[in-house]
Amino acid sequence: MNIKEVKEGKKQYLNLLLLADEQENMIDRYLTNGTMYILEDNGVKAECVVLDVGGGVLEVKNIATALQFQGKG
Repeated sequence: MNIKEVKEGKKQYLNLLLLADEQENMIDRYLTNGTMYILEDNGVKAECVVLDVGGGVLEVKNIATALQFQGKG
């Protein structure tokens, strides 16, 4: 398994992002300024977008696991 930061091409993971946030226009609001991470293990299994809201506070804006890997513990 490998956790990787995604700096460019974040929208290529839109299908996974939409699992956690059903409105693309809402995703667009935080995706540019958020830091995105993906979990890779023979393909992308999960993603997370974290936004620095200031004052040392980080907010998880989106987190999702690909459907075929959900419910596995």
